[in-house]
Amino acid sequence: MTEDSQRNFRSVYYEKVGFRGVEEKKSLEILLKDDRLDIEKLCTFSQRFPLPSMYRALVWKVLLGILPPHHESHAQVMMYRKEQYSDVLHALKVIRFVSDATPQVEVFLRMYQLESGKLPRSPSFPLEPEGEVFLAIAKAMEEMVEDSVDCYWIIRCFVNQLNSKYRDSLPQLPKAFEQYLNLEDSRLLSHLKTCSAVSKLPYDLWFKRCFAGCLPESSLQRVWDKVVSGSCKILVFVAVEILLTFKIKVMALNSAEKITKFLENIPQDSSDAIVSKAIDLWHKHCGTPVHSA
Repeated sequence: MTEDSQRNFRSVYYEKVGFRGVEEKKSLEILLKDDRLDIEKLCTFSQRFPLPSMYRALVWKVLLGILPPHHESHAQVMMYRKEQYSDVLHALKVIRFVSDATPQVEVFLRMYQLESGKLPRSPSFPLEPEGEVFLAIAKAMEEMVEDSVDCYWIIRCFVNQLNSKYRDSLPQLPKAFEQYLNLEDSRLLSHLKTCSAVSKLPYDLWFKRCFAGCLPESSLQRVWDKVVSGSCKILVFVAVEILLTFKIKVMALNSAEKITKFLENIPQDSSDAIVSKAIDLWHKHCGTPVHSA
């Protein structure tokens, strides 16, 4: 047996017994051993494969610019990040905007608002839509990242990425969704148009919140791997796959309100399959992009 065929045999065997990704994990570990991490290669890896959960926070921190590529600087940079976190939190406590009883995600929101110069005059002021988006993403991220300092920095940089790098791309996603749904199932799109539902679909939930509050975190993190590493277009294919998965249910609903209500609260038990099929669809239509929005 040649070395290649042995490796292929091992991969097939691992996949059958539930160890899918053993080879990928080894490849990532080799990348992470470099003295200077190669951002381009880490992006490519994250676009092609799901990140192993034990390395996800580290890779996200590097790709989001929280940590520099050089290993030797990581400890010192994280020490600065922790100090900044503590200083901002202390300032919020001094002005009595948060207390020890404030829910963690709300603390994260107030820290973000203070740092970005958007803190309202009173904590009792109603939240702006962007605050609601931040909270939804923060609630999901809190389930994925244990350390509160890491969690805050990842949320902060993830949201900043949506507001800067993807600012022009996100408004285009509903149109792209319509285009790809038409390619995959034109009859389903026709039904949505007949019900006047196309303009009323939960685009904010899908594309502004990046499915936070729609998909369980265990499935969602595989989607966010792609968003963090350079592609918000994956969100389109998750939306398309949700429609394809629940086609029979959606086709049986005859009003925009009913369709939207159902899509806002889809059953959670098929989420893993939806995400896997969405990633396959994304690769089918877009290849394996590295930095494409």
